[in-house]
Amino acid sequence: MIEDGAKRSVSGALVKVLVHRRDDRGMRLEEYASRCVRVGELHELVTTDHTDTEPGARVDRVGFLGFVEIGVAGVIDRGDEVRLGDRTVGRVLGFDACHFPNHYNILIATDVPRTGADLALAPELPVTFGRP
Repeated sequence: MIEDGAKRSVSGALVKVLVHRRDDRGMRLEEYASRCVRVGELHELVTTDHTDTEPGARVDRVGFLGFVEIGVAGVIDRGDEVRLGDRTVGRVLGFDACHFPNHYNILIATDVPRTGADLALAPELPVTFGRP
């Protein structure tokens, strides 16, 4: 059974760059493979080399990219490509809700955890989530 149809990309702008990483963060993957996001919401972008997508899986090795303000609402799905400016950073691994309802941590699968400093990010950089 096919559940997913076509969708528009979700986009926004980076509003704060983060430059730290952790090897003991203890985030937990939410059971949901998608989350709806609204215009004006802020969400945190977190990279990880973790690969397990089982609900409740612990995610320790992370690099923090920054916070994105959603400019075009929609649905972010596990597996969506994440682009910062003209560069593909990785794919959405899932979501951690430890800070919700303030914001979600959007976990992005990468080869190694990267920070905003590693990628030389800057505020106002366009951010896009969409199908590859």
